[in-house]
Amino acid sequence: MTNDFNSNSRSGYRSKRKKTNLVLNSLIIIVLLLILFVAYNIFASGNDHAAPKKESTKTEQKETQHTEKQAEKKENTEADDESSSDQVSEEEQQSEEASTTEQADESQEVVTDGGSSSNVLKTIENPSWKPVGTTQSGEHTAVYDTNSVDWQEMLEAVSYATGLDGSNMTVYWLGRDKSSQNGSFATVASKDKQQKYNVYLQWVDGEGWMPTRVEELAEIVR
Repeated sequence: MTNDFNSNSRSGYRSKRKKTNLVLNSLIIIVLLLILFVAYNIFASGNDHAAPKKESTKTEQKETQHTEKQAEKKENTEADDESSSDQVSEEEQQSEEASTTEQADESQEVVTDGGSSSNVLKTIENPSWKPVGTTQSGEHTAVYDTNSVDWQEMLEAVSYATGLDGSNMTVYWLGRDKSSQNGSFATVASKDKQQKYNVYLQWVDGEGWMPTRVEELAEIVR
């Protein structure tokens, strides 16, 4: 009787222990499944957050490339503008130099030895000579009267061409230049006769008498 009880008791204990182990194993499996599920969600969520980061990196790279292209384009434009500006400046400088050279050539008097006679030492012509101006108007006819306005304006042109002041100038001859229409001719000298000239003048309507040629003389021939 006692043996049957003990046998039943052991059998019940083993059965109860098996059930307990089964429950524990089941719980362990459930816990492992939960851990795997949570871990999966964590990694899956991490991938979802990682994807926009890659996209953001690509966007930043595109923006950087765009900015670099814009900067390069701006540098090229500035370089072209600077090159164009340098070219314009160089052309302006060349134009100014050419103008200066032309003006210098125009103002450069031409001096040649000899002249219209053996008494002429040298002949001077200067393209920069201008008419001396006039107070006369209307149709002009040269007047060789020492008291006339025409006479005074001719002497002014002679003084302008030779550099002789009127107070230091002796007029030996002032009359018509037969070799030129509307032209006059003067022979003058300084008071000390160190400077002696033939001066050729041309009338310019509305502007007065203009020197065209000066001859430096060896002596005054009367």
